[in-house]
Amino acid sequence: MKKIERVTILGGGTMGQGIAMVFLEHPEYQVTVYNRTAANLQAVPDKIRAIAQSVNSTRVDLGRLKLSSSVQEAVADADFIVESISEKLELKQAIFAECEKYAPASCIFASNTSVKPITSIAENIADKSRVIGTHWWNPPYLIPLVEVVQTEATSAEVIQATMDLHKAIGKVPVHVKKDRPGFVANRLQHALWREAIYIVEAGIADAETVDLSIKNSFGLRLPVLAPCENADMVGLEMTQDIHKVVLADLCDSHEPSPILQKLMDEGHKGWSTGSGLYRKWSEEDKAGVKNRLITYLLKAVTR
Repeated sequence: MKKIERVTILGGGTMGQGIAMVFLEHPEYQVTVYNRTAANLQAVPDKIRAIAQSVNSTRVDLGRLKLSSSVQEAVADADFIVESISEKLELKQAIFAECEKYAPASCIFASNTSVKPITSIAENIADKSRVIGTHWWNPPYLIPLVEVVQTEATSAEVIQATMDLHKAIGKVPVHVKKDRPGFVANRLQHALWREAIYIVEAGIADAETVDLSIKNSFGLRLPVLAPCENADMVGLEMTQDIHKVVLADLCDSHEPSPILQKLMDEGHKGWSTGSGLYRKWSEEDKAGVKNRLITYLLKAVTR
């Protein structure tokens, strides 16, 4: 397969900027960012520069960045396209169909969707063998994981090239072998969220207690001891014994918790309204969470 040298990012928002910055840290790649809104597009270099300064990166070379408001121009010589536009299926399908008209036949089409099946996004593409998922996590310049999601049609060459590309830029690509909603990490994350919200709904504990319980117990060891490792460590017999007691009492609803709708009906929508599962969010509180997260990630991840 052709060596990947020209990367086009479709979408100049938060994720698109961060993904572009990571590629711009590596001199092997020419990067084009497409955005249909001229004002947003022109702001991209300054946004990338600010991100680089915030994480003390001196490797970003904006001289290798090209901006375009034309899909045809943006993908004309691309080797690898990363779609990072709005999480609306019809928009993703439409932009990939447009890319197929103008991109080289060897170009790989990757979607950064966080939950939507890649098979659905590729529905209008004639050559489905070159479509793959690459789910980056926010902030993309700090979180190492990229989920590489194949469909039944994705070729082995495209999978390998995509894995190799993300290793080359210092990410941790994981091969997701079945195209299921939420892939791997979001399925795990939202299984935890479902139980956490249920505990609040059932009156077992309030939201603050739930979060304190996670942060001060298994949450501390997750970066070095994840569930499958831990199951082997304590033994599968003990794991099975625990599951015989606790699983029957865990939430297994296939619908969102009623407490979410109740809170939203009452005007408690989270940070945007100043209250949610936590009854009060001041601007100082929100800034503190953001700062703690970035400080933690900068310490935890070696750039």
